Amino acid sequence: MEFTLAGFTSSPELQTILFGVFAFIYATALASNLLLIFTICTCRKLHTPMYFLLINLSLVNVFSISVTTPKLLQTLWTHGKAISFYGCITQVFLFIWCLGTELFLLSFMAFDRYAAICHPLQYTVIMRKEVCFLIASGVWVSGMIDSAVHAGLMLKLSFCSSNIINHFYCDLPPLLKLSCSDTSLNEMLISVANVVYGICTCGLTLTSYCFILRAIFRIRSTEGKKKAFSTCSSHLIVVSFYFSSVIYAYISPHSDYSADKDKFVSLLYSVVPPVVNPLIYSLRNKEVKGALKAIIGRGSLLRRPQL
Repeated sequence: MEFTLAGFTSSPELQTILFGVFAFIYATALASNLLLIFTICTCRKLHTPMYFLLINLSLVNVFSISVTTPKLLQTLWTHGKAISFYGCITQVFLFIWCLGTELFLLSFMAFDRYAAICHPLQYTVIMRKEVCFLIASGVWVSGMIDSAVHAGLMLKLSFCSSNIINHFYCDLPPLLKLSCSDTSLNEMLISVANVVYGICTCGLTLTSYCFILRAIFRIRSTEGKKKAFSTCSSHLIVVSFYFSSVIYAYISPHSDYSADKDKFVSLLYSVVPPVVNPLIYSLRNKEVKGALKAIIGRGSLLRRPQL
């Protein structure tokens, strides 16, 4: 009725250090993403399709890091590594939901940049409010359906030997290794989901950036090229980092599976992006930095004593 999460180490001293590190990362991720959401919502200049999708990305980041990190912090602080069976399946469901949603969201953000750079005159028509809400609803629902299928199939498996999960959270590959049932259907649907999500998300992203780069190279002025590329450079950095780690983790051959390597790669797409994404989008974006300065300025004026 319960599993044991092996985590990173059994050394109490190292667990204390790791608790401090992950507590700082979690607090930073929550604060930076919530601040970015608040900034976009309060600044009318940022009420555009690109920032609407960015709000959804920040929500996914808060959601995804909150699925794994609080349990990890509890494990590191109390040294109690047990997690209930249904708690583990719930973690699988929520994490895959976040993973699928973020993959599709990043690909549609690439499409948004394609529409802005390649069709600037039709941009407001292509990315009108109804389309943005449809995209946001679609990515959340598609991620939920995919995760429900995988989590539902996990409930049908039997676990009758070891209950030690060699990971810091409940993930599909280590759980399937513990099952004494036939997991061929689970593995087949994981492969199908990997191919579908890989083709759809990577295909849409790569196609969008091929057209974007072609449009940028056609711009004659150097200043124009820099301005066009600056509008999508932040997203390109995020996509390259996130897609490479996810593809390595889920599409690499099972024969190359290594628990320690999988833990490290999982950190790259489950813990690092929620911290890095808001920093990339705010530090490299003049509009966001301007809105942040305006909010800080209003705050200092409110705190200033009135004469």
